Amino acid sequence: MEFDWIWKAILIIVIGTLLLRVAGRKSISQMSLAQTVLMIGIGSLLIQPVSGKNIWVTFGVGAILILTLIAMEYFQLKFDKFESFITGKSTILIEQGQLIEKNLKKHRISVDLLEMLLRQQNVAKISDVEWATIEPNGRLGFMLKSDAQPMTKGDFQQVNNQLKQLQTAINALQKNNENYTPNSTEQGDIFQEVAKKKHPTPPPKHLE
Repeated sequence: MEFDWIWKAILIIVIGTLLLRVAGRKSISQMSLAQTVLMIGIGSLLIQPVSGKNIWVTFGVGAILILTLIAMEYFQLKFDKFESFITGKSTILIEQGQLIEKNLKKHRISVDLLEMLLRQQNVAKISDVEWATIEPNGRLGFMLKSDAQPMTKGDFQQVNNQLKQLQTAINALQKNNENYTPNSTEQGDIFQEVAKKKHPTPPPKHLE
């Protein structure tokens, strides 16, 4: 009984892990189309040696696939047109709370699917969204309108500082009122009152 499949399986795991590590550490949701195709291809390729195919040829083909991917990513970094052709660009789906229907149709995205993606991001209304885009990796990017955005720590700190300034102003005003003493002119000269036989400022009737 042959036991070649045992060491082949172990070797496949080790070499396959190394190849995928060289390819990158992105999750499935972050992969480009080329990376997704590569991972599927390597997955199918690595299982072949167990069925009797030459294991070293399989590893060689896998290495070529990885090198091709690295070369493609390098050219994407250097040339924008190549990146646009291979990966694509982001597309606007919502602008100022309004759906861009032609882009939804272009990417075959229904309104129900778009609403589901927004609900997963805790967005309750499409009208609250200032911008929403579909990214090349298929994920949804969005930005809420200013009046619909949750308060950040910075916003809270700014409001707190304004409240402190207001409280300081109120305290200063109250202190000024407590220390206020009318001058002699405001009080009325009581000696002049005797001379003129009348009050400069008439007192209340019940105190006359």
